[in-house]
Amino acid sequence: MTSYPMEYYDFFVKFNEGDYYTCHDLLEDIWMTDKDNLFLKGLLQMTVAIYHYEYGNVKGARLMMDAGHQYIQKYRPFYWGIDLEKVNQFIEHCQSIIPQDIDRIDFSDISALPSLPAFVLYLEE
Repeated sequence: MTSYPMEYYDFFVKFNEGDYYTCHDLLEDIWMTDKDNLFLKGLLQMTVAIYHYEYGNVKGARLMMDAGHQYIQKYRPFYWGIDLEKVNQFIEHCQSIIPQDIDRIDFSDISALPSLPAFVLYLEE
């Protein structure tokens, strides 16, 4: 089995717990030492998008989800133990759900936004 940085393993735990803010920090720690690894940046942008969406920054969520989608493309179908076809489908599903005509919504009105799909990430090696 391939060995990855400990932050990467922690990322899976935090992602599946829904702690997207911590996911960002964990991936950024790895990416800062390997800035050529745009796969990490893609996952980072995807988690930031979910975090923004949960707090009403719809435009930010759209932009980050689009960026995450772009960054993972050259690593498909499988990279660093992740089936990126599943990640790609998740991102594209989110892109179809995130409203195009809203930039921001007050946190008290978050329940008015359509929910993003549930998604579980895991290593498949």
